[in-house]
Amino acid sequence: MERIVTIPDGRIEGLPAADPRITSFKGIPFAAPPVGQNRWRAPQPVQRWEGTLKAYQFAPISKQTPPGKFKDIYAMEWSVDPSIPNSEDSLYLNIWTPNLDESANLPVFVWFFGGGLQVGSPAEMEFDGERLSRRGVVVVTASYRLNVFGFLAHPQLALEQPEAPTNFGHLDQRQAILWVRDNIRSFGGNPKCITIGGQSAGGGSVMSQLTSPMNKGLFQRAIVDSGVFHSVYEGHPTIMSGDYEEAMKRGEELFAALGVKTLEEARQLDADVILDKVNEMHTFWGTNFDGVFQIRDAADSFMMGDRLEIPVLMGNTHDEFHITVPADKFPGGREGLAAAKKACAPANTEILFSGKEPDVEGADINSIEFACRLMAESNACREDSAPLFYYDFNLDIPGWDHPGNFHSSDLWFWFETLQKCWRPFVGRHYDAARIMCDYWANFIKNGDPNGIDSGGIVSDGKGTISDYAGTQFAAEGPALPQWDAYTKEAPYGLRIDSDSIGMFRKEMNPVMKALVNHMRKCSADKFS
Repeated sequence: MERIVTIPDGRIEGLPAADPRITSFKGIPFAAPPVGQNRWRAPQPVQRWEGTLKAYQFAPISKQTPPGKFKDIYAMEWSVDPSIPNSEDSLYLNIWTPNLDESANLPVFVWFFGGGLQVGSPAEMEFDGERLSRRGVVVVTASYRLNVFGFLAHPQLALEQPEAPTNFGHLDQRQAILWVRDNIRSFGGNPKCITIGGQSAGGGSVMSQLTSPMNKGLFQRAIVDSGVFHSVYEGHPTIMSGDYEEAMKRGEELFAALGVKTLEEARQLDADVILDKVNEMHTFWGTNFDGVFQIRDAADSFMMGDRLEIPVLMGNTHDEFHITVPADKFPGGREGLAAAKKACAPANTEILFSGKEPDVEGADINSIEFACRLMAESNACREDSAPLFYYDFNLDIPGWDHPGNFHSSDLWFWFETLQKCWRPFVGRHYDAARIMCDYWANFIKNGDPNGIDSGGIVSDGKGTISDYAGTQFAAEGPALPQWDAYTKEAPYGLRIDSDSIGMFRKEMNPVMKALVNHMRKCSADKFS
């Protein structure tokens, strides 16, 4: 079977995946190398190549601190290879497809990895696209510039290129989507049925793409996995402020520390020299509200309805990023918190967004759960808004470290790549992963996660099951547990527990409700 496609930039040869019915292509350039004079510029067009590109292995990961340097749970899970090639020349993507026929018209999923916009790569083993592709989806994972290379802000950049003064990493992501739109038909994909998705900072990137004024009509649905961030109370800091003027001041400080005065000089420095200085200064480089790509905080834009009106699937893991809201920051102060605590009695409500039992000194909540509920409530209260599907991942994660549902632990399940993980998963974990991957595949195809439990069978993406020779069989199987969209009348979501998967049908607990309602009012007042 020939696994060669031709696009305007040249011929590309892929390889069979572990399942030979799937073809994988790794290391396809979607933009010119962002080096030399292209450093800190919007992504530039790919130069056509001669001959056939052997798309057999992942490209180098974006310039970053080597994986595994920080001995945390993520180094134990997937940042396991400190020797992986690491380069500024990293704007490449990878594709898994079940069908190379240009008429196949299969739905497409474009995935952006997480890592705080500082680290991470599509080469991480949990992002293998084969299992999703077996369900009739063309899967694309893309790289993008990180840290100072992706998000530097500086007054000279604003003067030199006002149309793209910063947010180069997000512009890389956008360029990857544009490349997919223009080329994916050659890989069996439908350029008019694109879902973008991401987790953590990748999910935050999806929020940025959803709310950017540059992206009208560019994609048709979005998945935001643990990637919604918003202040929980007035004065609560988020991961990054996005203040553009402040970021430009940091840029000037960096140039001074590097001993350069101009962009030209800075573009001539070795990338490792720049990264070492950034690490020495302990500066963070992330999304900037530049008024071009990003107008304001993406979560605020989403709440206002200033976004692409397309179906969204979002949620969180149950144990991630808990914070304590001080009593004096709670709506109504100590008395308001005490009243909310009293109303949390089990006889009155099921505590869906549960943390520690709140006391009069403060309330412990999951901050990403809060942000997701804030988005869901705002979406539900707007007329004619596109559907939003919410989930809460609360499946037990096994292992000697008893980690709980830590941030990113659901990735093995959504991609159905548990077999690549060292943890001692058992049958119910594999069942949950199959179902979760089914939900994603259905949403990518239809904008609705509901459908048939695949049982892991290969699908051609057209509602039928195909064997390798192409003989058609009826798609039969039990329906997945029903997952309704979150509405004002039915503010439900999907609960993924250790013993069951299904919708929860109770209101959020009074502590979370008071915080969500208060922040919605604050945001409305801020932008009215």
